[in-house]
Amino acid sequence: MFVVRSIRLQCSVNRCKIQCVLLIKLLNCPMLIDCYGSSAGTRKLWTMADIGSERYTFSFTIRDSPTYFINVNSWGREEYIRSLSESFRVGDCVTIENPLVQSKDGEKEEKFNPITPSCYKLLISENHSVVKTSSCYEMDTKLLSLLHLPVKDPQDYYSLGDITANGQSLDGRILNVLAAVMSVGEPKYFITSDKRKGQRCEVKLYDETEMSFPIICWDNESIQLAQSWIPRETVIFASDVRVNFDKFRNCMTATVISKTIITTNPVETIVDVYTVKQLKEKALQSDGKPEPVFGIIYGYISMLDIDDNVSKVIRNRCSVCRFVVNEMSNTCTFCGDISSDSKSTFVSFDILVDLTDHTGTLYSCYLSDCVAEETLGCTVQEFLTLAEDKKTALKWQLLLERSKIYFKITLSPNWRSGLKANILSCKLANPIEASQSLLGKKLQHVAW
Repeated sequence: MFVVRSIRLQCSVNRCKIQCVLLIKLLNCPMLIDCYGSSAGTRKLWTMADIGSERYTFSFTIRDSPTYFINVNSWGREEYIRSLSESFRVGDCVTIENPLVQSKDGEKEEKFNPITPSCYKLLISENHSVVKTSSCYEMDTKLLSLLHLPVKDPQDYYSLGDITANGQSLDGRILNVLAAVMSVGEPKYFITSDKRKGQRCEVKLYDETEMSFPIICWDNESIQLAQSWIPRETVIFASDVRVNFDKFRNCMTATVISKTIITTNPVETIVDVYTVKQLKEKALQSDGKPEPVFGIIYGYISMLDIDDNVSKVIRNRCSVCRFVVNEMSNTCTFCGDISSDSKSTFVSFDILVDLTDHTGTLYSCYLSDCVAEETLGCTVQEFLTLAEDKKTALKWQLLLERSKIYFKITLSPNWRSGLKANILSCKLANPIEASQSLLGKKLQHVAW
């Protein structure tokens, strides 16, 4: 959080410090400073003050609250810009010191950049600004939930069926999409006619209206993000994608552009409330189809073994793809083609809990990674320093407390209950909200 004390509209005058979560990073090919694109390099320009010298620049978008996010432009020598651009990824936490605050030319800048609610932008220079990167486990835990909050109204989107049905009438439009991931293609590399290297990755999406809809990524950052998505499990809210009619394939497609911000597993789009009994019935009525069920349960954690054995609640994850690594070899099988020299691991929570309400219990639900840290109110490092009695006290702060739990359920025949449940968010419920929901469920039971 930061406070801007004084701003002049004509130029930037105030410097500040901000800790935030990264929403998007745009790496652009050589072009003029006021032109924004999205491909695989950094942008290059020549300064008028020193004819013949080259300056490089790239842009990214940051967020530090549910309401506000802002665009950032950085510039400097090639070595500085390349080093800076490679030091963080989308979803990382960065602390920015001494950025210049400038008013933005809304119409001009938002033609190619994400539309932000702020009237200003941040400018980072090599000589005056500092960008410090930390893992999500070292940042303010309040920032963790921002990774799953869409930057647009979560109810403002086109279904894939609507896009397909409207066909060419939507050609060239920029709009929002909410869908699940069906498949993620391998990146394909190519060289353009002017000898520049490029890459392309195609992802297939689906929803209740369309079973296979292509969305194409061209830039390195969105391609890396797509590689972390799990088919038939990951849901994305993609704001400001461009849709076009592909004459060659005779179908509509979507493209990730420089304005696009993708939110993975967006919690705010989940509105359906279930009891445990209703949830089990709905999942088992899917006729064996693997599509996940998303919803909300007003219940409580009835089993939470965090004070028994640390090895049961903490796992090593790959720093590249964030998947749990093999315990024996300490290697990642998901991105095994990447040199082990360029990969590292970090510890994260991986806890199995039971969820219970007045109708039954869901056993062995996953509470892991950043969601676990947010629920427990501490990082893995902080947890490891706790004495056993403190861990027990933490457990009893959470057990049997009425909570509002966002979840994802997937059919899994190999799982103990036949259902694999992932907790997306778990916070203490508002008593009035929980009571109204419980009353509504009781009335439904009477109606049955």
